[in-house]
Amino acid sequence: MLASKRTIVISLLLCFGYTVSWVTAENKDSVSVSKDSTPKSGEIIKKGISFGPLPIIAFDQNKGLQYGALLNIYDFGDGSLYPNVRQQWYIEASAYTKGSQQYILTYDSKHLIPNKRLSVAACLLIEKLLDFYGFNGSQSNYDKDIVDAFYRMERVVPYFKADLIGNIIKDKLYWEVGYHFKWFDIHTIDKDSYNEGKSESERFYGKTLFEKYQDWGIITENEADGGLSSALRLGLIYDTKDFEPAPSRGIWAEAHTIVAPKAIGTSESYYRYSATFRQYLPINKDRLVFAYRIAYQGTIGNFAPFYVLPYYTYVGAGYDRDGFGGYRTTRGLLRNRIQGLDVASFNAEMRWKFFRTHLFKQNIYLATNAFIDGATTVRDYDISYQGDNREEQLAEYRQYIDGSERDDLHLSVGGGFRIGINQNFIIAIEYGRPLDAQDGRGSLYINTGFLF
Repeated sequence: MLASKRTIVISLLLCFGYTVSWVTAENKDSVSVSKDSTPKSGEIIKKGISFGPLPIIAFDQNKGLQYGALLNIYDFGDGSLYPNVRQQWYIEASAYTKGSQQYILTYDSKHLIPNKRLSVAACLLIEKLLDFYGFNGSQSNYDKDIVDAFYRMERVVPYFKADLIGNIIKDKLYWEVGYHFKWFDIHTIDKDSYNEGKSESERFYGKTLFEKYQDWGIITENEADGGLSSALRLGLIYDTKDFEPAPSRGIWAEAHTIVAPKAIGTSESYYRYSATFRQYLPINKDRLVFAYRIAYQGTIGNFAPFYVLPYYTYVGAGYDRDGFGGYRTTRGLLRNRIQGLDVASFNAEMRWKFFRTHLFKQNIYLATNAFIDGATTVRDYDISYQGDNREEQLAEYRQYIDGSERDDLHLSVGGGFRIGINQNFIIAIEYGRPLDAQDGRGSLYINTGFLF
């Protein structure tokens, strides 16, 4: 296993050699310099269009080996904004060895609409073996010795979103409004496909936890197959950070509400809210930085469809990520381990950029980080038994669910390494390990960017 991880890391670094960047033309538009567009001393000022094609060879313990291709396109204009960009595109087509596929197209611009930021994304996310560990964290027991298939379900999600952000107080306070659409197509796993090629001891024939939750009446018939989420998002952002891809100072705070009534196409009406506070504290300029994030995601009222609970939602560049647990939320914890009506999480890490150079006419830096992450369910999803009264079914329910106490704080620790290219494209390698075996055995991630 260790050897295979080394191979993945070495392959990723070799793929870096294929990253291509060139200028097609200088942009002569008159563009004001933003607050954070100060290049580092000795850096090459990038102008025009820069392309970053890259074969994807990545790894996520929860999903397996990822393979495919991506393309980053950065428009630096006349260079006056560098290291910021006028607009950027991201295109990805990839798959994981554990059955996931993702097709992603995003566009982000602060200049297409004067004084507004427009972020658009269209995605198709296919999960043949999506993690499902129940609700309310430690109230749902996790047995690491059970065949993995028991904790899996199948989900396909076409997703579209368009967000617009504008100034209230220049370079500090912003309004945000967006429309987000998801179609959740959910099924139990294909057991014949799962068992193919496996030994008898590795095969799975029984009911999954997802199926048992339906038997116990926790997941209703109306929700079990998924549904439509058509939602408006309205909120505020306070932003004083110096540079978006890798901030070294400032605050980034965001709060928004999610309004999803049946009147605009949602299958089951729900209303949620999200609040996130991030701060970046320079210890040695931008070389050594302490960064932390505190997030809270809650439900207005006592109901939200179970399939919207895993998502960490925000407005702006990118798209919603699922799972409190996993690479984009709480590293090292099992993906989707913490789900509830209200969930809180935090991340704290020290970031050190220890080396800078120029290579192939690109600005390169190397960085490392050490972190601690945590999450907990603050308000429980209803997991009371609502099935029939057969004694054997009740006994099984009690085997997997203990709703007598509140959820614990789930913690993980770890570290990572990064390669930054022209300040915007960042290759990331991280490993996180939970402090409790109920939350998994640790996860390795090879991906892009900083967590926040």
